[in-house]
Amino acid sequence: MLRLSKKADYALMAMTHLALQGHAVALSAREIAEQYDIPIELLAKVLQRLARQGLLASHQGTRGGYHLAREATTISVAEVIQAIDGPVLVTACSEELDDCEQYSKCRVRDPLWRIKERILAALEAYSVLDVATDMK
Repeated sequence: MLRLSKKADYALMAMTHLALQGHAVALSAREIAEQYDIPIELLAKVLQRLARQGLLASHQGTRGGYHLAREATTISVAEVIQAIDGPVLVTACSEELDDCEQYSKCRVRDPLWRIKERILAALEAYSVLDVATDMK
């Protein structure tokens, strides 16, 4: 079953919340966490990872916080998920190099690879702003 981690869920919630605030509005991890009842410590780590991946910008100080590093229309759902969970995979052999004993005989590897590519393309086509506006 293809399933996002809770951290990826929280990342998408935070990113969509920031998308609705506007590109230049900075919010603290606490403000976002309180809005969605997310544990502050966990959300802070998620936001730090998103900032390290270049999806968020962070500023220190009393007016500090996080804001989107780019326009919400240019940040895909795939980027957010991959920043937190790593590559999108549907099977253990989704990565090109694998040490599976059945690799050379497997008939499902290529179809599953194509399915993964379609899922990834769908996630790449959907922006953070798309998710944010669907929530309204």
